[in-house]
Amino acid sequence: MPPVTLVSDSTHSMPAALRTELGLHEVSLYVNHGTRTEREAEMDLQVFYDRLRTGDKLPTTSQPSIGDFLAVYEPLLEAGQDVVSVHISGQISGTVETARQAAEDATSRFPDRRIEVVDSRTVAGGLAMVLLASASSIAAGEDLDTIVARTEAAAGPDGNQIWFAVDTLEFLRKGGRIGTASAWIGGALKIKPILTVDGEVKPVERVRTSGRAFQRLVTAMDELTTLGKTAWCIQHIQAHAEAERLAVVGREHFGSEPLMISEIGAVVGTYAGPGLLGVGGLPPALVGR
Repeated sequence: MPPVTLVSDSTHSMPAALRTELGLHEVSLYVNHGTRTEREAEMDLQVFYDRLRTGDKLPTTSQPSIGDFLAVYEPLLEAGQDVVSVHISGQISGTVETARQAAEDATSRFPDRRIEVVDSRTVAGGLAMVLLASASSIAAGEDLDTIVARTEAAAGPDGNQIWFAVDTLEFLRKGGRIGTASAWIGGALKIKPILTVDGEVKPVERVRTSGRAFQRLVTAMDELTTLGKTAWCIQHIQAHAEAERLAVVGREHFGSEPLMISEIGAVVGTYAGPGLLGVGGLPPALVGR
């Protein structure tokens, strides 16, 4: 086992095989339906999204507890590991602050070990790309400070960039996670918004149809190339065919395979809703390409 271990929360929505390949340890967020609470990491997404489409009321979500983090951190510290713990933007969730509290608690009992907590300033595919940068640094045998520096670079303005086309702003509005895209509330609920995440959800552009939203994401690939962010990924919510179609364009555009294609989990999905399609990228050097 490398001397540094990577920890994150469940909102990255990486494919399970990739998570296993990276040796990623995960702390799950929760989805609450009335009196029933489920760990995001254990949910059947098809069942969840079927229920989300037909339900009158959104479920709520909640962050992990300090105890949830300690259950992951303490065995790693006891095994002689240092930890880099990378999480969903602190402007969207309190998860990263809870991680910091747990890290302080855990390292007080293991003073020779370190836990470095990093706010990714993003979520979903953006968070996954930051984690891939961290994992690449760990695999290269770099020291903890260098790993943290690469992680922070991937989370910064010259690191990852991701765009999402959502079918409607209604789920974000109901869930209170709409950020500065709130300016589009009103008649804009009938549009197909293009959004990004930079700490919080921010508006990029408004289009009128799903076809134009798809073409705007294709244009985003040109922007990623201009920015030198050509290590790319695709994420979606209940839009498998559209994701594969966008990936075909991406393979032709970038001349490479995506870092991943995956479906976003229930916590982010609660607020984004079915129909989301996204593309993102970061400099290939950050992921060792």
